[in-house]
Amino acid sequence: MSGQAVATAAAPPPVARPVLRPTRVPRWALGAVLVGSLCFGIGVGLVAELSSRVQWGLIAGVLFVSTTFALTYAIEGRRLAVDRLAALLVWACFAIAVLPLAALVWETVSRGVAGISWHFLTHSMNGVLSWQSGGGVYHALLGTVQQVLIASVLALPIGLLTAIYLVEYGRGRLARAITFFVDVMTGIPSIVAGLFVLSLWIMTLGFGYSGLAGAMALAVLMMPIVVRSTEEMLKLVPEELREASLALGVPKWRTILKVVLPTAIGGITTGVMLALARIAGETAPIILLVFGNAMINANPFEGAQSSLPLYVYEQWGAGTASSYDRAWAAALVLIAFVMVLNLAARAVARWKAPRTDR
Repeated sequence: MSGQAVATAAAPPPVARPVLRPTRVPRWALGAVLVGSLCFGIGVGLVAELSSRVQWGLIAGVLFVSTTFALTYAIEGRRLAVDRLAALLVWACFAIAVLPLAALVWETVSRGVAGISWHFLTHSMNGVLSWQSGGGVYHALLGTVQQVLIASVLALPIGLLTAIYLVEYGRGRLARAITFFVDVMTGIPSIVAGLFVLSLWIMTLGFGYSGLAGAMALAVLMMPIVVRSTEEMLKLVPEELREASLALGVPKWRTILKVVLPTAIGGITTGVMLALARIAGETAPIILLVFGNAMINANPFEGAQSSLPLYVYEQWGAGTASSYDRAWAAALVLIAFVMVLNLAARAVARWKAPRTDR
């Protein structure tokens, strides 16, 4: 026992190993470089009398990226400098993509919010001349809701069933032919879809201008987007889920209905919302087929109607101060309409998505 105690007492104390920490650029230095770049860009813009503030931002951005790369290269080395440069370029591309959208929303809200009122949302343009104030957007909003709803009823079942066939059942020449024609339809201009429905529905069959005719053209534009987006989402569903369901004796149609579709419902909803956003802003087919109407027409199957894109086009084309205000206000209503549809669809997708905590 005493020998063990002597050996323990004679053991040398453990040597502390040094912790190696790489040299890093402090965060305050990056913040100082950012502030300095902004000041330099503003100063150059003021001295050179550059009218566009976008040019100021470009000068500041280029200076910030180049200075950060040089500073990182000098302190942290080439590898980390290249990594930081790539990250900064990714953020720069993100900012370039977001800034036009933010500018568009800001411009529409700033110009259109003054014209939004209860009277504007509940009245039509019946009896209101272009240079007069007043009037409303109710008839156009009603037409847009009805036309988008009818187009969705026509396009969604066909698009979803087509995508299910291509992914789950499609083989051979028929599947390849359907894929080819879907790709062709994806690139069809909206005016061509309008001309097709005009020649078939109105000129050949003899039906008149109506919201239904416009909804048919919108359905033609919506269908390939729904097919493509749904097809890609169904392909992302793991094959193991299908095999497990089939191994339990579940029929294939029930596997698709209860396993595949609920798994992909989030992506399918996103694709449907992209299609709805596409058709909600179309103007050319509406001009050809719906024809426009200053009065309220709640029957989409008979008589000319209006829509929000057509209303904006008409008011902007009038060329008066009052019509410009109404155009900006209607554009804001259209953005809000698409946003409400998006939020509602995401809520439904989250509600119907499979639980992951079980």
